[in-house]
Amino acid sequence: MKAVYETEKIKQAYLSFINNKDFACIAAKAALAKNQIKCFVSGNMACPNDDLRILEFLYSFVDEYKNSNGLYHSATVIFNAPYFETESMFDKIMWERLQSLSDLDSKKYKYDARVDNHPYSPNFSFSLKEEAFFIIALHPASSRPLRRFAYPALVFNPHKQFEELRETGKYDKMKEAVRKRDIAYSGSVNPMLSDFGEASEIYQYSGRKYDDTWQCPLQINHYENENNITP
Repeated sequence: MKAVYETEKIKQAYLSFINNKDFACIAAKAALAKNQIKCFVSGNMACPNDDLRILEFLYSFVDEYKNSNGLYHSATVIFNAPYFETESMFDKIMWERLQSLSDLDSKKYKYDARVDNHPYSPNFSFSLKEEAFFIIALHPASSRPLRRFAYPALVFNPHKQFEELRETGKYDKMKEAVRKRDIAYSGSVNPMLSDFGEASEIYQYSGRKYDDTWQCPLQINHYENENNITP
């Protein structure tokens, strides 16, 4: 019962974090209002023991998302430990978890053919169950104030939603509103921000400011779909 209580407590802490009036992401607030945020609480982020359970949660989310109508769906994996004291340590563990999830996924599924499978490509997006995701990381040591959540977390947003927003002309308005709110709260816009097709989104996942020497450790081992591009 204590474990269930702690899990629900962590989930509610996350939903309250999104609901805070200063939280910049309008899409996340819309997902919350529509009750379309799914949460899974895992154990220590540095440990692979829960990776299969995380995948099951995300696969279930993909199935539900594909059978739904409308926008603003999001899945969040929250880890109950560790408390990261440095951004670089979180960044290292984040890529380890994503690598593990990607490797497990590659045993059953191809890569989403709508995006590129090469991390440095400007058309790259992270794929699970052949569904592309844009990932936002949260943790206490983030250099970006709006990403400082009490627990380390990975937010999986279906990439298709952003394309649908572009098609309806809503994306640019939402992007500008989010950036204005970020400036108001943080004093600056995330220097790693760019639009899909301009630079790889890997630079935006963790919230860390990378220098020119940084190399992404992620290696995609999926069988390629014919539409995936490998530079």
